[in-house]
Order: sequence, then C-alpha cells, then structure tokens
Amino acid sequence: MPVDVVEFVLGGLAASCAVVFTNPLEVVKTRFQLQGELRALGTYHRHYRNVFHAFYIIGRFDGLVALQSGLGPAIVYQMMQNGTRLGTYQLMQDFLTKNSTSSRARIVPTILAAGIAGSLGAFVSSPMYLIKTQMQSQSVEVIAVGHQHEHTNWMRGLRRVYVEGGIPGLWRGVSAQTARNGIGSMVQLPAFTASKQWVADTQVFSPNSYFVPIIASMIAGAGNVVVMTPLDVISTRLYNQGLDNRGKGLYYRGFWDCVVKILRQEGPLGFYKGWSASWFRLAPQTVLSLSFWDVARKHYHRHLERREKLMTDGVP
Repeated sequence: MPVDVVEFVLGGLAASCAVVFTNPLEVVKTRFQLQGELRALGTYHRHYRNVFHAFYIIGRFDGLVALQSGLGPAIVYQMMQNGTRLGTYQLMQDFLTKNSTSSRARIVPTILAAGIAGSLGAFVSSPMYLIKTQMQSQSVEVIAVGHQHEHTNWMRGLRRVYVEGGIPGLWRGVSAQTARNGIGSMVQLPAFTASKQWVADTQVFSPNSYFVPIIASMIAGAGNVVVMTPLDVISTRLYNQGLDNRGKGLYYRGFWDCVVKILRQEGPLGFYKGWSASWFRLAPQTVLSLSFWDVARKHYHRHLERREKLMTDGVP
C-alpha cells in the first residue's frame, strides 16, 4: 500500500478506536446542546443538569444501550473525517514545510494545512455526522430534547434523509460543520505538533515515551473545547432540526440565521450549552485519537525503515 494512502488509513483507524470509548459522552453532549432550544434560560425544564446526572437519566429512561446511540455512523464518520483530516494534514504539512529551516517558518504552513484538512474532512463526512446527531438525540418522550426523527437504524435513517431532501439533504448543515472542523483543526493539530515538540524538548520523558503524545494531546484538546463549542452547538442544531413540507428547516434557514436566533433567544451562553460535556468528550477523544495516530505512524515508519534496511542488505 502506498505511504500516502497509509496516512489516511492510520488517521481514520486511530479516531475510530477512540470513539468507541467517547461516544457516550457525545450522546450526552448532543442532548445538552438541544436542551432548551431557542428558549431563554429558566423558561424550560432541564432534564439534564450536569454530565453525571445526564448519564443517570439516559440510563434510567432510555436504557444503558442508549449511551452508545449512533455508534455505527460515529465510527464511519471518524474513519471518513479523521482519515481525510489527519492524512491530508500530514501530507500537506510535509509538502509545505519541506524547505523550512526553522520552527517559526513552519507555523503558518502548519496552520494552513490543518485548516484545509479539517474543512475537507468535515465536508466528506457530513452525512455521517448528520445521521449520528439525529440518532443520538432520540429518546423516550419524558426526557426528549430537540426534534425527534425516530430512525430505526442509521442506514434506514440515511435513506429517509435522502428520500426527503435528496443529495442536498444529506449535506444539510455542512457549512457549520466545515467551519467547526476547519477552525478546530487550525487550533488542535498545530497545537499538538508544537506541544509534542515542547514536551520532547523538556526531556522529562524519553523521546519514544507514550506520555509525549498523550500530554501534547491534552494541551491541544483544552484549546479546542474553547474554540469549537459554539460552532459545535450550531452544527448540532442545524443537523437535528426537522424539515417542513417544502423541505426547509423547521427552525433555521442556515448558519447565520441559527447564530442570530440562538443569540436572541438564549443569549451568549446558549453557544456554550454542553460545554462541560464537550470537554469531557473532546479531551479523551483528542488524547486517544491523536495518541493512537502518533503511535501507529511511529510503528509504521519503523516498519518501513526495517524493510528498507533488509532490502539494502539483500534480504528478500
């Protein structure tokens, strides 16, 4: 398999492994972001008071299996989104920085590569994120938040979305998702690269220690939550809203209409609904996916080096 293709595969596999552990937090985050949609604080009943209470309520009324709602499309989404994002980022970074002689000269190309890679990954995987969000919001009526789509499984859900809205329907909400992932990647990936170098330079851990990518991932994840949460809320709202009989969104006409309505009805804090759940989810997701990715790439390139050495020595 060509090395370029492997970069995409490793990125997707790393994120898919991580999401198995973090999907319950994604379910909780989605419920929080839809709770009290377009209603002022204090005018609606809060089914979910905090992350731990949300786990309890979902487990009690929807069952423990509901905490893994949307896992199928979540895994496919991670494969498509992060496979594209991490693979494209690595290839673009290598290309844009190959003639750079200092770390400062590599900053702008690295940020540019991350933004383009994140946006491209978001666009490619948007239908998976849409159906994942709609399935994660589904619940029994007593604790329901947001529009309820009632998909029986994600494949039928995708088919239903396509029948109702065609190809454009599958990419409904992609503008917010593209901005979310593009900006998030511009923060996350360069921060991970710089943090990993900084941790390695401190020489607290050996260069090959697993703690180097783990600590770098934690630093990158913290900044990501602050930047991405407002865009994450907008994405969730656009993806989860239902359609009227003309095929238009029930609540929002698009990205900026969603921004204005949230600001007017819910205030600035409305953009940070589910902030704690986002942190609990994004921190381990970032740590696991980037750490898996970094370790997988390291082992793969060691394998290539060993194979090249054997070929040089004449060993078949």
